[in-house]
Amino acid sequence: MSVPHIRLANTSDVTAVAACVHDAYAHYVARIGLKPAPMHADYADLITRKVVYVLTAPGEVICGVLVMMNEGGAMFIENVAVHPHHQRAGLGRCLMTFAEEQARVAGLRELHLYTNEQMTENIAFYQRLGFEETDRRLDHGFQRVFMRKLLWRG
Repeated sequence: MSVPHIRLANTSDVTAVAACVHDAYAHYVARIGLKPAPMHADYADLITRKVVYVLTAPGEVICGVLVMMNEGGAMFIENVAVHPHHQRAGLGRCLMTFAEEQARVAGLRELHLYTNEQMTENIAFYQRLGFEETDRRLDHGFQRVFMRKLLWRG
């Protein structure tokens, strides 16, 4: 894949965003016993709120999705999804680097996220990126692991 491009999603992307997220999370359904929360999100609403970014390949094919917003003085990463055909190519890391850059531009000191406790590979991925676990608890019917990354101390 050539150099990825990340842009703010627009209303014409709704179907492709939902499909990318569905395909990225579908294999977790059997492990968790229900659909992960990102598979239930209202992407039309999120795109209208301008909190969804897409990573595209040549031809504007959506390969990855990032949902993030300034929440409580930190950049909250609600969802990071890479289509299975494009995984293991560094695109998740690219999306996370973009999120960190956007947080810095906004003057935010932390990134926050959570993932399902059963998504152990995601927990390990976030730890490799410098995130630390801050809590584990049942939240909206899901056993979640809450994590944060300090961008600078001060």
